[in-house]
Amino acid sequence: MPIAKPFPVIAIPCWLAMAILTATCPAQDNQTPANILQHNTAESPATTRLVWHDEFDGESLDYGKWNIEVNAFGGGNHELQIYTDQSKNVRVENGHLVLETHQGRTDVNGTERDFSSGRVRTKHRGDWKYGRIEVRAKLPIGQGIWPAIWMLPTDDTYGGWANSGEIDIMEYKGQEPDVIWGTLHYGKRWPDNTHTGDTFKLAIGTFHDDFHLFAVDWREGKISWYVDNRLVQTQTKWSSHGHPFPAPFDQRFHLLLNLAVGGQFVGPTNDKTKFPQQFLIDYVRVYQ
Repeated sequence: MPIAKPFPVIAIPCWLAMAILTATCPAQDNQTPANILQHNTAESPATTRLVWHDEFDGESLDYGKWNIEVNAFGGGNHELQIYTDQSKNVRVENGHLVLETHQGRTDVNGTERDFSSGRVRTKHRGDWKYGRIEVRAKLPIGQGIWPAIWMLPTDDTYGGWANSGEIDIMEYKGQEPDVIWGTLHYGKRWPDNTHTGDTFKLAIGTFHDDFHLFAVDWREGKISWYVDNRLVQTQTKWSSHGHPFPAPFDQRFHLLLNLAVGGQFVGPTNDKTKFPQQFLIDYVRVYQ
């Protein structure tokens, strides 16, 4: 796929932010990112403001921003894990959100599965219509390992999945550690839905070797995906059955982070898949 040149991310000094926005630039400390950034693209420079973020610098998950999902039914994709709220599966540690999957029988409300893992979401704690969503993360590795950074509609304004849409910022097959996927789901309700997207392959190394920045820039009628501030794909065509464009991606969505095992996308684990596996999230930042 064609890849655009990376664009720089430039912090705007307080005096310049004041001149542009006629507002006071708040004091910053060394743990909080500047809340005024200018993203220069070949299309149109856009001044954006940090409206929501979590740096995971505390000792526990901020429940004012996140909800831990407990789900014993495989996430709807024939996955093999059970999602729990146990600290072995979801915790904040060393400045990171840790989603960790373990092998071993785990029981939730009378349902047992062979793997346990973690899934969190911002629904009703962080919901946005348009913006730039950035997640810096280090991915796990191994056959059948499936981490994801994605968004779902908060209100299902246009009906059930996928009529109200889904934005997959990043999906990844643990057996292909140098490739990530970005996808939109839309159209009619399942099973008559459709999806469009593309992949991005690292030139050197894997997404397991180090942290990388995954982002979407979501505007009216246009969604662009970035990896380490490099534009990797843009979509401007989609639909929602019975509703005019740009539906369904003209409503508020929330963010989900999860680490699945098995399922239709990645297939089962094998003897070479090692456990536990960690999906490490360094920060989440949302700009508008």
